[in-house]
Amino acid sequence: MSNKTENINTKSQQQQQQEQQQQDEEENGPSASNEDVQFDYPDIKYEFLDNTADVQIHAWGNSLEESFEQAAMGMFAHMTDIDRIENRDMKQIDIRAEGDLQNLLFKFLSEWLEVYGTEDYFVARKIEINLFDRNELRIIARGYGENFDLSRHAQGTEVKAITYSNMQIHEEASTNDVYVIVDI
Repeated sequence: MSNKTENINTKSQQQQQQEQQQQDEEENGPSASNEDVQFDYPDIKYEFLDNTADVQIHAWGNSLEESFEQAAMGMFAHMTDIDRIENRDMKQIDIRAEGDLQNLLFKFLSEWLEVYGTEDYFVARKIEINLFDRNELRIIARGYGENFDLSRHAQGTEVKAITYSNMQIHEEASTNDVYVIVDI
């Protein structure tokens, strides 16, 4: 076979691989490889408040999106020391809710809790909302972290469920405070 034919075959194979990768990303979302992803971890903008038999997470941010992100990171931080979680994997969620922003917050946190429970105990150290649609009550978000490993990560208290009990969203405040009680 001539060099020209080899070059054409190699180019055709590369095009096929690129087309296959593009088709896979359209069907399954972006690749979960984090080898080339670099970013700073966000400041902590959440705290845990006393609550009888449960834990209340108070999160805040410069926007409501950031407050939602912080609430999810606070949930993970209650289960382990997220400062020890490394950026080894990425998970993406795409959720929709009906009703209002409280339902959206509930669904958002519940989805991340489901990812934890069904994806080999995946813990996100950073949550990044890529789409926050108030009209459609839809969120697309990515979580960057790794699977919980008892030999490397401290075990906190596992969150069993998200509750609507005393859930609050205060958009009128400059800090966009959200409060949510999680069942432990």
